[in-house]
Amino acid sequence: MRVREATGADAAALAALAAVTFPLACPPHTTVEAIAAFIAANLSETSFGGYLADPARTLFVAEEEGRPLGYTMLVAGEPTDADVAAAIRIRPTVELSKCYVHPDAHGGGVASELLAASVAAARDAGAAGMWLGVNQLNARAQRFYGKQGFERVGVKRFLVGDRYEDDFVFERAL
Repeated sequence: MRVREATGADAAALAALAAVTFPLACPPHTTVEAIAAFIAANLSETSFGGYLADPARTLFVAEEEGRPLGYTMLVAGEPTDADVAAAIRIRPTVELSKCYVHPDAHGGGVASELLAASVAAARDAGAAGMWLGVNQLNARAQRFYGKQGFERVGVKRFLVGDRYEDDFVFERAL
């Protein structure tokens, strides 16, 4: 397995991976329609093309023999969400907007490798802290982030479909 910075050529593969992985992070009450609408609006090939062209975003992909296993996305700059801005303590900061691994690769160290690359890139870019949002019902992700040095510092709202979820805000020093 190798981790590398994603390029524009990865947009289709990242969108396909996101379509598999995003539903796994949603709480059980999230409807299939809400998940599909979120994926169409935010995780399409066109969306990833935009993310990959945005200088404020850095994406990493983990792959094995050309097959994408997982990805992360960093977003540089101050958070635009007022609840997040009030909760985080470390500045300058970067958001770990996405950290997803294909279910076939869970437990294989892929997320740890992706996070290590993301932390190194954020540190090299001058960030002192990293934050993320995670659904309150996603215990697996919360355990992972806790093992990676993140602490819960607040709550923010996240819209999927027509329902707001209360996500925990986690933060760690770099």
